[in-house]
Amino acid sequence: MTRSFKFSFTALGIAALIGLSSAAQAQVVLKASHQFPGGKGDVRDEMVQMIARDVAAANVGVEIKVFPGSSLVKAQEQWKAMLSGQIDMTSLPLDYASGFHPQFGATLMPGLVKGHAHARRINDSAFMKDIKGIIEKGGAKVLADAWLAGAFAGKDKCIKKPEDVVGMKMRSAGATFSQMWAGAGASIVSIPSSEVYSALQQGVATATDTSSGSFVSFRLYEQLKCITAPGDNALWFMYEPVLISMKSWDKLNDAQKKALMAASQKAEAYFEAESKKLDDKMVETFKANKVEVVTLTDAEAEAWRAVAQKTSYKEFADKVPGGKELIEKALSVK
Repeated sequence: MTRSFKFSFTALGIAALIGLSSAAQAQVVLKASHQFPGGKGDVRDEMVQMIARDVAAANVGVEIKVFPGSSLVKAQEQWKAMLSGQIDMTSLPLDYASGFHPQFGATLMPGLVKGHAHARRINDSAFMKDIKGIIEKGGAKVLADAWLAGAFAGKDKCIKKPEDVVGMKMRSAGATFSQMWAGAGASIVSIPSSEVYSALQQGVATATDTSSGSFVSFRLYEQLKCITAPGDNALWFMYEPVLISMKSWDKLNDAQKKALMAASQKAEAYFEAESKKLDDKMVETFKANKVEVVTLTDAEAEAWRAVAQKTSYKEFADKVPGGKELIEKALSVK
């Protein structure tokens, strides 16, 4: 009886230790936050959800909890929250962190990225190598690249030429576009994309620019009369990577890092395939909701670039450390 009892006790002890070991392995929980609607088909949310699912399936002891729709951290606070340890991961418009690193403003610069194929070439450029170097020095790591095309739209009329925005209250996604709009005669409203609907509804803003995905997922077609889609002359492209804080990354073991990178690369490939579809879906959705859809002619696009050269590009080159060189490197990508 005594020997049997001892054996049972030992077996139970070993089982408990194994259980504790497994529990300890599964205790790496990463909090991923973003501002985009969850469960409604937003491709950026799906990108983060894919990473979470694939990392869980890899069974390496990592769980990623996703908090969409600014449910944990406000849209423009996510970079700071990541560095402070409040969250571990985020998908965010990098320009939102340009208050910390003004060079990030180059990732939302009028006319710098001309199309989806051009964005892919930009990813492999010296320009993006510099941007990612600043991200890493700032305390974060890029898990997946993502570029979105965008558009601009008016509550009361179409926006095609610079003179069309004179007197408009324009909500803009970032400083560089704000400078261009202001240079053309608009006044600027500074709010995140998640607050644009109510701003248009209340008359706080009478026009907006944002990504094609956000125009649809935030139902902005309910508040707008006319939208200028990317077409063949896209002015608006924004870099919205999936990031992890370096502190969180460094806590992972090699198997966990490998699984997270594999999941992130798969999500990046998914996003790249879907990004052009976002533009098409936006056009279809706005037409279905009786919103006029227009695109820029070559001459109209050139007129906007001329305004940007005198405002956004000049300001960036003059005031941002290394700004002139960053723009030159980006413009050199054909």
